[in-house]
Amino acid sequence: MMRKIRVFNNVSLDGYYTDANNDYTWAQAGAGDPELIEFTKGNAQGTNALVFGRVTYQMMVNWWPTPAAAKAMPEVAKGMNEAPKYVFSRTLDTVDWSNTTLLAGDPATEMARIKQTPGPDLTVLGSGSIVAQLTASGLIDEVQLLICPVVLGSGKSQFAGASGKLMWTLSRSKTFQNGRVFLAYRRSAMST
Repeated sequence: MMRKIRVFNNVSLDGYYTDANNDYTWAQAGAGDPELIEFTKGNAQGTNALVFGRVTYQMMVNWWPTPAAAKAMPEVAKGMNEAPKYVFSRTLDTVDWSNTTLLAGDPATEMARIKQTPGPDLTVLGSGSIVAQLTASGLIDEVQLLICPVVLGSGKSQFAGASGKLMWTLSRSKTFQNGRVFLAYRRSAMST
């Protein structure tokens, strides 16, 4: 059975995963909501392998392996640290987070290969340029978005550069009292 690739990203109301200055701290506002924390714990309980670009990897490795992360969100930190991880980079020579494989090749080619190998499904976190390349190659099976109630006005879209009409079908949703909305979409057969 072929492994599935899903994407998870926080996005603004106007569809950006980072603002024009590559800042994503806006996504942290309201993240301490107890209902959202419980949802995050449950969503992180899966056995997926994680996929990052270099920038997202460096952000994640600076937080999840730390004692502060283990204290703040022990279940999530445990899952993040134990999960198999892939990081795409042309500039890193080594990685120092447990269970991490460094990949220097073309993301679409590498992920198509990995998708064919035995193992857990794959979740791309952040990493908009990787998401865009995998989407353009038709490799994404599900997109999970956590919509944050903020308008950035400009920024980066995780789908920049994707062409054709990419149609998706809503598979799950959840509304949080803090104004955030979780949406999960599966790729539709009607995409062209």
